[in-house]
Amino acid sequence: MKWGFCALAYLMGSIPFGLIVSKAYGADLRSKGSGNIGATNALRVIGKKAGALTLLGDMLKGAAAALIALNFAGYETGVIAAGAAVIGHDFPVFAKFKGGKGVATSLGALLALEPYIGIACLSIWVIAFLVFRISSVGALAAFAALPVLVLMLKSFNHPMIILSFFMAFMIFIKHRENIKRLIKGEEKGFS
Repeated sequence: MKWGFCALAYLMGSIPFGLIVSKAYGADLRSKGSGNIGATNALRVIGKKAGALTLLGDMLKGAAAALIALNFAGYETGVIAAGAAVIGHDFPVFAKFKGGKGVATSLGALLALEPYIGIACLSIWVIAFLVFRISSVGALAAFAALPVLVLMLKSFNHPMIILSFFMAFMIFIKHRENIKRLIKGEEKGFS
């Protein structure tokens, strides 16, 4: 049963909201801007409404995947399903395994499983973004802090420990090109 919820979570995570939204606007995010199907590229390429719709869709699929597993199969399965939704977003079966970077999907899952930790990560993202005006800096700061927050608030053997390190690892792996541009001072920001 646990693996059935994980498979469902992966499929939910694989729904490419950025592609769906961009095609509704007559565009394809994969061939414009950074080529990423996430909310930041949707915002840059199409505009605020498309960015907001993509962000909302990606957050909701992470939250829904975690909540369905949590409510029907317990907390531990909810945590595993959250990880599966992130994998689905990053490597979606419905988009030839070329997905986004997992920030919104991870935040949605965190808000569903551990609202205070999710709000803390979201707050860190917002503060870092407002200071630096660079989306990737916000994401990297929030997910670098995630394992620290979980270690401070949960017992050492809590299932969230593994999920927090997994999410942070995936965010940093998916942002490796952003990190290179940040080091060179070439990362795009918002004015």
